Amino acid sequence: MSASKLPLFPRFSGAVLRVAAACTTRVKREGFENIPESGPVLVICNHCSNADGMLLMAYVVPAMGRPMRWLGKESALRWPVFGWGMRQNGVMAVRPGGDIEAFRQAKSVLDAGGVLTIFPEGTRSPTGAMAEVKEGATVLAVRSGTPILPIAITGSHRFWPRGKFLPCPGRRMTVRIGQTFTLSMPKAADRHEALRQATAEMMSHVAELLPEEQRGVYAGTVESVDRP
Repeated sequence: MSASKLPLFPRFSGAVLRVAAACTTRVKREGFENIPESGPVLVICNHCSNADGMLLMAYVVPAMGRPMRWLGKESALRWPVFGWGMRQNGVMAVRPGGDIEAFRQAKSVLDAGGVLTIFPEGTRSPTGAMAEVKEGATVLAVRSGTPILPIAITGSHRFWPRGKFLPCPGRRMTVRIGQTFTLSMPKAADRHEALRQATAEMMSHVAELLPEEQRGVYAGTVESVDRP
């Protein structure tokens, strides 16, 4: 599907963000040929900076060529102007501590053949390295049976780190997309252990796209892969 068939607001947002990126940084794009042309897609991405969602809106959404829904913090959607813009770009609210209704909405997007993006870590990493993710993302991936598209963002923690009000111009970033995969629950006597194993497998697909210093708690899931 052509990017021109996207709703007006996501097209406008992407264009503005690409101009902003061109004025402040250089963004390298890799693996965009792995984006599925149709069918349901669950996008998972590491979350290491304030810029991550904007990078996906600027580059991945136009390349996807169809509307993308997101899961985001309920508190962020209440921010003046910015929260309104997030809602116009398809962000759905998730309340702290687990949100059954948000889970149902997310699964309904995938059941309807749509595209859903989540940051499984749930919040921005203070160091740029991946932190342990929430189990809800794994449960959604397993129950939906949807093809998962892993995306890794490299270097954005230097461009716009958590806690900084403004970005640091000149820092380079990479948006790297891997191949789609599906996830199933491994056989284990204990449900929590099965969830842990499934989560590790899911996040290994993101970790292998990252340089070693950004793999964090999932560094041990990657075998003999060294990314720049």
